[in-house]
Order: sequence, then structure tokens, then C-alpha cells
Amino acid sequence: MKLLKKLIAVLAFVPAVTFASEATFPLDQAPNRTKDLAALQNGAKLFVNYCLNCHAASAMRYNRMKDIGLSDDQIKNNLLFTGEKVGDLMKVSMAPKDAKDWFGAVPPDLSVIARAKASGEGSGADWLYTYLRTFYQDDTRPTGWNNLVFPNVGMPHVMWELQGVRAAKFAEEKDPHDASKVVHKFAGYEQIKPGTMTATEFDSAVADLVAYLEWMGEPVQNQRKRLGVIVLLFLGGFMVLAWFLNKSFWKDVK
Repeated sequence: MKLLKKLIAVLAFVPAVTFASEATFPLDQAPNRTKDLAALQNGAKLFVNYCLNCHAASAMRYNRMKDIGLSDDQIKNNLLFTGEKVGDLMKVSMAPKDAKDWFGAVPPDLSVIARAKASGEGSGADWLYTYLRTFYQDDTRPTGWNNLVFPNVGMPHVMWELQGVRAAKFAEEKDPHDASKVVHKFAGYEQIKPGTMTATEFDSAVADLVAYLEWMGEPVQNQRKRLGVIVLLFLGGFMVLAWFLNKSFWKDVK
């Protein structure tokens, strides 16, 4: 009985620790571009160039990108670089041991990352859209980068050349819950080095990448939604016919 009580106490404590470690930075709403083929194609290009070096998408095959308007030749000539075949899974050659040594943890598989990051704070797309745009230079971190959504993340800012180098400014304010404590509140960015894209262009590029990640998590989501509407319309029409049939059947019954 004592062991059971201790176990319950530990399990009750774990969620509190996890919640306390979660970032509370507000999420921006990601543009919905899962039906925009041009955006999805650009997102696929960004994914292959900037994400697939470290992160696998082992539940996705390259040739599935034909669903977003790419041909086998376009996939082969533009998105395959190390001898993979069009029908291969999107894996990486980096060994898990090396990844752990370099980054402190094995980079997660991104097949369903947009669905996995959904929470009460926002959709998985919102989390990714905000996360990829809130990196800032931090010389205290091993990679030289930090992130507002995921503090002390092991991932470097792989798209820094596009966005440029920024430093985050923080202001010290009294903790509203404890006047004896001081909290650091984000107060904006300082652009140290410009990127190859303007802020608007970079936000749009990230939106395309997030749209691809969201589509990759469920490539048939748009067909599913259309089919759902058709099914609901059919059931609605059938309900009306059933109601009239019932009314006709019982009209002579008192």
C-alpha cells in the first residue's frame, strides 16, 4: 500500500514538472496553405534543403509528392541528392549516436510533427510557424542559438542565412505573482546581420514549409474533409426523406 501511494505521488508530480518546463511564448496563427500547390512545392524544397539533413520523415516516400503536382523527373532532378530512388522513404544517413553527440538528442522524425505539436495553445502548424521564426543568437548555448518557443533547444537555426542574425532583447519586470522576484520579458529583436530575405519573405517561406509539414502529416486531409462534407449532406438529405416517410406512415394512426 505504501509503495502504491508513493507511485501515485510520483505520477501526480510528473505532469506538474512537464508543464512547468513548457514554453509560454504566445503562438502566431499559421497561414493555411495546405491547398496551395505552389506553396506546398516550395515547402517541399525547403524541407529537403534545410530539414532532411538531420530530421527523417520515415513515414513518407519521395514519390508521394506527386500528390502536390510534382512529376517523378522533377522529384529526381530537384529533391534527390545522394542517390536515393523516387520510391524510397525520406530517411537520413546520420547515425543516431552521432546526432546525440552533436545535438544532445536524436532529432525527431518529422512525419507527423505538425499533428504531434498541437495543444490547447494552438495547432501544430501554429507551434511550428512560431518556433521557426523565433530563433535568436545566444553565445551561451553550444550551437550559438536559442529559441523563444523552445528555450535552450539543441537545434541550431538552420535557416539563419535567409532570416539573418538577430539578438533578443529582454526587459526585467517584477513577477506579478511574487513581488520579491524579477522575470525576464521578451522586448523585441535587434537585427545584427541582414538575411537574404526580408522579414515578410521569410515569414512566407516558413509558412510554405509549415504547410508542407502539415500536409505530410496527413496527405489525404483535404480529400477527407471534402468527403466528410459530402457524407454529411447525404445524411442530411436522407434524414429529411426519413422524416417525411415517418410522417406519411403515421398520418392515419391516432
